Amino acid sequence: MNGAQYIVQTLKQQGVTQIFGYPGGAIMPLYDALYDGGVEHLLCRHEQAAALGAVGYARASGQVGVCMATSGPGATNLITGLADAMLDSIPVVAITGQVPMAAIGTDAFQEVDVLGMSLSCTKHSYLVENVENLGDIIAEAFEVARSGRPGPVLIDVPKNVQVALVEPRATVPCTTAPNALDEAALAKARAMLAEARQPILYVGGGVGMANAEAELRAFAERSGIPAVTTLKGIGTLNPDHELFLGMLGMHGTKAANLAVQQSDLLMVVGARFDDRVTGKLDAFAVNAKVIHLDKDAAEFGKVRQAHVGIDAELQQVLPRLTGEHLAIDAWRDQCKALKAEHQWRYDHPGEAIYAPLMLKQLSEALDDTAMISCDVGQHQMWVAQHMRFTSPRNHLSSAGLGTMGFGLPAAIGAKLARPEHESVLVSGDGSFMMNVQELGTLKRAQLPVKMVLLDNQRLGMVRQWQELFFDGRFSETILTDNPDFVAMAAAFGIPGETITRKEQVQPAIARMLQADTAYLLHVRISEEENVWPLVPPGVANDQMMESKA
Repeated sequence: MNGAQYIVQTLKQQGVTQIFGYPGGAIMPLYDALYDGGVEHLLCRHEQAAALGAVGYARASGQVGVCMATSGPGATNLITGLADAMLDSIPVVAITGQVPMAAIGTDAFQEVDVLGMSLSCTKHSYLVENVENLGDIIAEAFEVARSGRPGPVLIDVPKNVQVALVEPRATVPCTTAPNALDEAALAKARAMLAEARQPILYVGGGVGMANAEAELRAFAERSGIPAVTTLKGIGTLNPDHELFLGMLGMHGTKAANLAVQQSDLLMVVGARFDDRVTGKLDAFAVNAKVIHLDKDAAEFGKVRQAHVGIDAELQQVLPRLTGEHLAIDAWRDQCKALKAEHQWRYDHPGEAIYAPLMLKQLSEALDDTAMISCDVGQHQMWVAQHMRFTSPRNHLSSAGLGTMGFGLPAAIGAKLARPEHESVLVSGDGSFMMNVQELGTLKRAQLPVKMVLLDNQRLGMVRQWQELFFDGRFSETILTDNPDFVAMAAAFGIPGETITRKEQVQPAIARMLQADTAYLLHVRISEEENVWPLVPPGVANDQMMESKA
């Protein structure tokens, strides 16, 4: 067999059943091998969407996502998706075709140094120079992608390597041994928990990536510590628990931010003190000591100094932290009171559709297995605030990179990963246009992805900041020249409808969810609606704005 056929065989040995990609000159041998190779390939309409589709697949399934593209522009178009996977710690393996080894460095047609370009947005990158190394490199790439703190890996394969003959052989098993648990650090963490009077459990996306939701929920129940999550940590904890205060940070709940600011101990699990969480760093939870649990020891002290940092498997360390219900009844009562005082309100005046209420109604119409993919902007924050999630694998949101155009390909990837579950995209008009060509992918694959498009004819979040912090100078954020979205979907054979009034919302949601096909629900909302609360730049998280006044 040749190198391309060997790649397909090795991918199958890694358990790969689905690939997202787009063919081209330097990767034609590999696409020829895929023709009857026994691995499903989804032809996306842009390489960026292929990479983001692989991200969505990985996030929904917990498996490694795989994407591929040709050299030059095909490879560079993958880069944004790899950066997205890097910032959100998603296991993805990207395979790119490359010009033949003899042509590298000659400015050959569609030649670009994608390995060099990828170094800052992948865990590791390979250029395969010898076909004999292909199998071991692929096996190692998958182990690197999924081990420790997961992330993307790039394999660049020159065309001559793809066509070279190779004798198949067993690949060298590649595994990463877990770190030994630091018993001294564990004892110190236990002592800090016992001494704390106002502790907060601060949960990030690392818990879901480690498949440690059960251990975390057991710890939260056992200890009785009030809890908050980051954007990527949403779904990790029981959303209905009386001590769960919601998301913290720039658009977090008031209860979560106030409780964190008043805490004397932050137990941080799989989170990284992101700047949109901390706000003004030197004013963030100033009286709190920090216990930090993470698979990546590089996070300890990177932003906020940890009094104890434990680099271990969360399933291993969480059960050993405490076996007691902490004696913090007064603090629990205080957090419950904050939660009760700062509940969301949905009594919006007038007939116009109020996006937070609409998303709450959408959430209530879905079962707990539904997967919601978002784009980036106001709608993304409204989803985080007003929809209910019972698993982090059901909330697919570009948290670290904030990639507009993420949602539609991610929803496609999620549907392929879990075809038995509903896959719903919630997007804004600005983001939707970023990868709108993927309507063609939906049509090709006949995937019944449901799309809710909140259209305010603005780049809403930027407009909001221009209104609040740039004296209302709305520079390049007006999108009144949007296309007729329902007609555009119809051009791809996708039915849909437009709604403009509150009374239309629930019947329209029902029609969308009853559809056997993909469906576009186009929702017109006011451009003047803002996301509240908001922590303005340069202030502490307890100084939230709740209105324009």
